Amino acid sequence: MKLEEQIQLIKSLFKGRDDVFALRWEKGKKSGYMPAYHYDPYMYRLHKQKGGTFKDYKDKTYLKLDDHQLSKHLKGEKFTGVYPLLKDNTSWFIVADFDKKDWQEQSIKAVGICKENGIPAYLERSRSGNGGHVWIFFEQPYPATKSRKIVLKLFEQTGIFSVFDKNTSFDRLFPN
Repeated sequence: MKLEEQIQLIKSLFKGRDDVFALRWEKGKKSGYMPAYHYDPYMYRLHKQKGGTFKDYKDKTYLKLDDHQLSKHLKGEKFTGVYPLLKDNTSWFIVADFDKKDWQEQSIKAVGICKENGIPAYLERSRSGNGGHVWIFFEQPYPATKSRKIVLKLFEQTGIFSVFDKNTSFDRLFPN
């Protein structure tokens, strides 16, 4: 598959905000995602010399998620994340994150309860290999609060999630 076709496939599935995207960072043993910004490194360095931080640096703007940024992701040059929550509090998908020892069993249960209810769901192994993500895609943007309630209700029915039980591999939902 050509790079352009891969980009179109990614854009058709992982729809989110295109006015901002996240980049993965690593520092020591810590890692995470943060918004991608455009800024003048020279001016930022001056700001930093005066005691400023990146957080309070005002002369920065979000980078837009475009085909060039997606191509860097697909080539393995950068790890890009999408912000799924749209400005109207809807999203094109919801993802359940599973970690800890029973992640395989519980994520498979999650896919099963979704399929029993006519909801296509897909399991992906996480980057660490010690967890998984269950993806549910929508045909159109759907209110995030409603999709979260539906998924949590389904997970309660199977015992994957309970407000009283903290010994679950289910960690959280995105968008959160």
